[in-house]
Amino acid sequence: MKLSREIKTGIIVVAGIAAFLFGLSYLKSSPLFENNKTFYAIYSDVGGLKPGTQVSINGFNVGNVTDIRFKDGTGKLLVTLTVTNDFEFSKSSIAELFDTGIIGGKGLQIVPVFDDAPKAQSGDTLQSKIKPGLTELVQQKLTPLQMKVEGAVSHADSLLMNVNQILDDPTKKQLQETIVSMNQLVKSFKTSADNLNVLLENNKTQLDSSLKNVNHITSNFSKLSDSLVSADLGRTLAEFQGTVSKLNGILAKIEQGEGSLGKLHKDDALYNNLAEASRELDLLLQDFRLNPKRYVNVSVFGKKQKEYTLPEDDPAEGENPNEPKENN
Repeated sequence: MKLSREIKTGIIVVAGIAAFLFGLSYLKSSPLFENNKTFYAIYSDVGGLKPGTQVSINGFNVGNVTDIRFKDGTGKLLVTLTVTNDFEFSKSSIAELFDTGIIGGKGLQIVPVFDDAPKAQSGDTLQSKIKPGLTELVQQKLTPLQMKVEGAVSHADSLLMNVNQILDDPTKKQLQETIVSMNQLVKSFKTSADNLNVLLENNKTQLDSSLKNVNHITSNFSKLSDSLVSADLGRTLAEFQGTVSKLNGILAKIEQGEGSLGKLHKDDALYNNLAEASRELDLLLQDFRLNPKRYVNVSVFGKKQKEYTLPEDDPAEGENPNEPKENN
């Protein structure tokens, strides 16, 4: 069957229209014969997002951005996106913008939320969020650091100005003299160190002998400590403590007036009588030494005994033995 030119022309036009529609659908990544869901998200700035950008969930492509337009007079942008029906999520899910690389470009991903909210249906408006990119994060981190660096530089400038004001010509001269004196002091220390090294080298033998003696003394102290440990110091201390306790008991009884020492300590009359008896005994011994004839008389050939004459300096003169003595 031979087709006319008009029929051929119509077939070519229809095929061209069909090819155009399929090509447009491919370029926008929105297949014509698939049943997709359409969602909306509102942003204050899309950062260069373009129609046809793929939409992903957990890194897997599930749709495309089909349209971007101004929502109202405030300048906010309404982004239209299509998602396949293969994956369901709640209406609380978030449509998030993110950077696709260092050199720029934006991508869009849905952060699914699985809660008790109703399932997202075609035509719903999802919550929107803009994820900071690498450049923004770097700027956020560098901005405080930049401020600190600027402040440090400012302080350094002020410090240098103050140092310049302090370091006038007399001060610089004094610093130079101080440095020269420090150099001389270091040289003196070096000379002293050299002399000390020579001294140590010359007396190395004596030092070694002294160290050996110290080791010997330490050894002896160790042996002494072992001897003290083996001497049962605990029992000795316990016996000493018992002796001290007994001595304390005796002193307590003396303090209370018990026993001879206690009575002597408490009875003043007994003490005074003992003192008086001691004094009279001293006088008797002194008189016996000075006047032995008063107590011993030896008669040879029956010679009559001479009467005793009391000396003028008799220490017992003027005392009547029958008179009572007053206690002191």
